[in-house]
Amino acid sequence: MELRVFQVPYTALMLSMLGSSLAQLRYSVPEEMEHGAFVGNLAEDLGLRPSELSERKFRLVSGTRRRYLEVNMENGVLFVNERVDREQLCEQSPLCFLHLQAVLENPLELHRVELEVLDVNDNAPNFPRAGFSLDISESATPGSRFPLESAQDADVGENALRSYLLSVNAHFALDVRAGKFAELVLQRPLDREQQGAHHMVITAVDGGSPERSGSAHLNVTVVDANDNAPAFERETYRAKVMENAHRGTVVIRLNATDPDEGLNGEVMYSFSGHAPAKVRELFSVDPRTGEVRVRGLVDYEKATMHEIYVQAKDKGPNAIAVHCKVLVTVVDVNDNRPEVILTSTSAPVQEDALPGTVIAVISVMDQDSGENGHVDCEIPHHVPFQLHSSFKNYYTLVTSDFLDREKVPEYNITLTARDMGSPPLFTRKTIVVQVADVNDNAPVFKQPSYNVYLTENNPPGFSVFTISAQDADAGQNSYLSYSVLETDIQGAPASTYVSINSDNGNIYALRSFDREQLKSFQLVIQAKDAGLPPQVSNMTLNVFVLDQNDNAPVIVSPLPENGTAANEIIPTSADAGHLVAKVTATDVDEGQNAKLLYQMLQATDPTLVSIALFTGEVRMIRSLRDGDPTTHRLLILVKDSGEPSLSATASIILSVVDSEPEFSDLPKRPGDHALYLIVSLGAVSFTFLVAIIVLAAIKGYRRRLSKYDNSCCGFSPKASTTEDMKSNLNVRISPVPNGAADTMDVNSGAQLGQNYCYKMCLTPESSKSDFMFLKPYSPTGSALHINNSRTVENNTSTWSPEIQRLNANYTNASLREFKQANKDWTLLKNQQNFAHKSSATVVKTLQRRVILDHSDMCACPGATQYWTWGSHMWADYKTSSEVGGLTDRCWTPRFDYQHNVYIPGTPSSFRPASHGDLDIYNSFSTFGKKKKLTANHDQHEDTIITNDLFK
Repeated sequence: MELRVFQVPYTALMLSMLGSSLAQLRYSVPEEMEHGAFVGNLAEDLGLRPSELSERKFRLVSGTRRRYLEVNMENGVLFVNERVDREQLCEQSPLCFLHLQAVLENPLELHRVELEVLDVNDNAPNFPRAGFSLDISESATPGSRFPLESAQDADVGENALRSYLLSVNAHFALDVRAGKFAELVLQRPLDREQQGAHHMVITAVDGGSPERSGSAHLNVTVVDANDNAPAFERETYRAKVMENAHRGTVVIRLNATDPDEGLNGEVMYSFSGHAPAKVRELFSVDPRTGEVRVRGLVDYEKATMHEIYVQAKDKGPNAIAVHCKVLVTVVDVNDNRPEVILTSTSAPVQEDALPGTVIAVISVMDQDSGENGHVDCEIPHHVPFQLHSSFKNYYTLVTSDFLDREKVPEYNITLTARDMGSPPLFTRKTIVVQVADVNDNAPVFKQPSYNVYLTENNPPGFSVFTISAQDADAGQNSYLSYSVLETDIQGAPASTYVSINSDNGNIYALRSFDREQLKSFQLVIQAKDAGLPPQVSNMTLNVFVLDQNDNAPVIVSPLPENGTAANEIIPTSADAGHLVAKVTATDVDEGQNAKLLYQMLQATDPTLVSIALFTGEVRMIRSLRDGDPTTHRLLILVKDSGEPSLSATASIILSVVDSEPEFSDLPKRPGDHALYLIVSLGAVSFTFLVAIIVLAAIKGYRRRLSKYDNSCCGFSPKASTTEDMKSNLNVRISPVPNGAADTMDVNSGAQLGQNYCYKMCLTPESSKSDFMFLKPYSPTGSALHINNSRTVENNTSTWSPEIQRLNANYTNASLREFKQANKDWTLLKNQQNFAHKSSATVVKTLQRRVILDHSDMCACPGATQYWTWGSHMWADYKTSSEVGGLTDRCWTPRFDYQHNVYIPGTPSSFRPASHGDLDIYNSFSTFGKKKKLTANHDQHEDTIITNDLFK
């Protein structure tokens, strides 16, 4: 066969958009094209860049097993992959189409591609046999017609069989009907005696360009005449047969009659030469009865109609055959189930996909026709999906609701395709739709908070707790990591206390905890997944540090003196039950570990005194006798109730003395203790007085121009500055010779620009007096300011303009400043408010009249005025202390010892002092017995009483 090369034209392109994702393209290509032949530029026709084909996972889906076409993914060209034989693909069908689907993803698109296979004249007409024999009676008259076997041409259309040609002959001519059927026509009478046989060549020619032809030899034998030929009732018969009819089923019964008698009238039936081979395979003709029966499997889907050519001739000599055509219509039977083809599916659908997202494209086919080929599809109603019909026999599966992978990770959707035949046939296909996870769930703790109890003194690295959370997501979105959020625990970040294993949530202690310093703390644990963006959840972990008995009791009273045992006094008049001493101890542990028991380990005379087990009170068992020693030594054991128990001991020396007189009966001269106190204070005060005098002399020399000649204080208003005003009023006690009055200078610090000098007059009897004598060294009109610059008596209007300006500045400054409270107080846990009470008590005790002594050598105007330190002074003090706690502006001496003070001859108990506990008998006679009475001042530790001026 000659190889012909065709230039493939771009014959037809139809793009019809159906919805947003369906289109139809049509191409045409001649058959028999070699591999690689150009069909069309699919990418250009779809409006895509060639690179998008790979990016969107383009693929070509065919309904056949053979891949006739392919697409070059680099340039988008549609080309022939396998040779297309139209005759094999469509046989004699006038039109031949190859249906394909072009599928694109991201987003999902489906385009229908139709390829029309054009016929090429590649088949020449051919006869069933190379030669034919025909018997014609010599009695045949001119014009008689004799059908000849037809030639077959596999091509169609213009390339199909067009006509026949007969070689030159004087007796016969050829008559062609419809271009397919040829009849030999007798032109001249035959004479067997002259020529008994005629040899001719018949040629079948098609209409192709160039045309093709096929030839066969025709041999005509002249026989004696059989005058009458059989005759059919009509030339064309019509019949119907059900497809899949059983073999032997009668399709039609033909009848031809012959008026001749004998063998010349006996008719025989058979297929004529025009009957194709396919018809001979499906049907048979009974030669005697003329019945056309089913021989093979009649399939409507392969052919809906068959043309059967039957001839009849008698058995006489020179019999002439007559022909008829039987058109057999195949009646469709619903014998094919619908076919479901999953053309394309998306990757696992995201659970946050919006309703209407395309999941899959489905095509259904039914080879039956009519109602038998009409197919409906359905899916269950309980799934969040819907089927939308895009165009004939195509459906799209879309979401109808939001998906939740945590509830349903996978859907098995049963698709049912059912035709409309009777009975209907159906096909079920399961479509598996996997739901891809989205990080839409935060980690979840079992509880919002946990309480953990940890015994103190744990080793570092000790496992405190294991926390865990669950995440309903999957894969990377469910991988959790744990961390401790940074919070402040006693001024330090939480990460310095504990650490957490980010993988398994184990929490470890980084330090050994001490309950006495840290009773509990709170951690915020965060669980974070590995999704994008990550989801987090927080949980509160409350850690309670449990107590261990790791602290021994501490005896706070009575305290030893000079490293020896504590001294207590027993009056000779003490009776049984008399409180000799009270042993007080504390234990910073808690619970049973802090429950204290008191025992007497040793005693000089065990029959004299006993100690209460729970209160620690040492009381007389009996009265003193003449023979009792004057000194008794006690060894007291204080132990807690912990396991194991911890203890401490205290030694007390009891001295038996004569009965002590009442305070009102004390002699005017101070006792030995008061004398020692005065001598000590006098020495210290003298040293400070010398220093003050030296500083005053230096400042007085520098401030000679001051209009206030003050040899005591050296006041110079011109030299005053704002910084000099910020100082504290210092009260110091200075000793004087015996018989003279004790004095206490009240001086401002070195920073004051204007000094206020007072001299406190103390007699030996001052320990019982309620009066303090202060002599002011100040100019006329000056006033003593306490705390918030309140005046004691005089009006500030009499001050100099400079003093008024400075006073206003520092008054405003004092309202804005609060200093840090003194932290040197040694208090018990049940004495948290004792500091305020004790300081208030001391000030209340010192609310004494202040008399200005005008007899001093520094004569100051207004010396006859009497100033009373009364309720208005106390109001200032109270306001200052309540605002800032114990600040260095509070005129507050530190009495760390006051709960241990015992006055012989009076009952003793251990309790926090109240405002009424200090009465008029508490005076400076107790000053200095335990600790120096100082105010809260950061820079002057030797200051006894301080108060801010102009601050």
